[in-house]
Amino acid sequence: MRTFLTLWKREIATYFRTPLAVSLFVFVLLLTGFNFYSSVSHLNHGQTGISIVESFFNNIFFWVTLLVLPSLLTMRLFAEESRTGTMETLLTAPVRDSQVLLAKFFGAFIFFVLLWVPSILYFVLFWPSAHQVAAAGYGAYCGAYGMLLLQGGLYIAIGCMASSLTSHQLLAGMISFTLIVLFFFAGILWATSPSKQCMLHELLRFIFPMETMKSFSHGVIDTRSIVFYLSMILLFWCLTLHITQSRTWRR
Repeated sequence: MRTFLTLWKREIATYFRTPLAVSLFVFVLLLTGFNFYSSVSHLNHGQTGISIVESFFNNIFFWVTLLVLPSLLTMRLFAEESRTGTMETLLTAPVRDSQVLLAKFFGAFIFFVLLWVPSILYFVLFWPSAHQVAAAGYGAYCGAYGMLLLQGGLYIAIGCMASSLTSHQLLAGMISFTLIVLFFFAGILWATSPSKQCMLHELLRFIFPMETMKSFSHGVIDTRSIVFYLSMILLFWCLTLHITQSRTWRR
């Protein structure tokens, strides 16, 4: 445990030692701030059947932020280590490969969480200023942020795998972003499915990011979606570990 914490602190410190941390905080604050403003402005035009929380977490600005961030956070994790030659030193040190992987993943994941923490203030400050709540119950807040963490965790796991495939950060970022976008737009199959009762339709209904976020931000928690995302995170952990070990064996 002590070894993992040491590696994890190293990964967290790496983010704050570069201009990347400030740049990403500014990027996220600008997009989420404009997202919240546009959500409130849209709902001010008349009565709608959705809440502020649902509008915020199903907005184009939200999805742009969520889909772009993981690639920026993970593209250097393994690729930079491979380029500088420190990966071999790290993996031959008295640490387990799994500890290195988990330290890098949770380093990126915790920084991802920190980037989204300020958005909570929008909903906290909305009530005293507008004298109304942003959602009908706490389930909507928990569901929306819970699904945000699950999807963010999956995309970061995908980014870790992409970064382990190459020693070029830009290429790792492109591979990661491509895989994330392909997974995101897989929901088009759900929308164009000729039979709404087929197994494919039922499968995509609870794994398609937009559909799961829509239901979770409404306060409807589907445990199948939770199990799916956790299973996919574990799958990409295993793939990343296998790729890292195989590259070490070849050398």
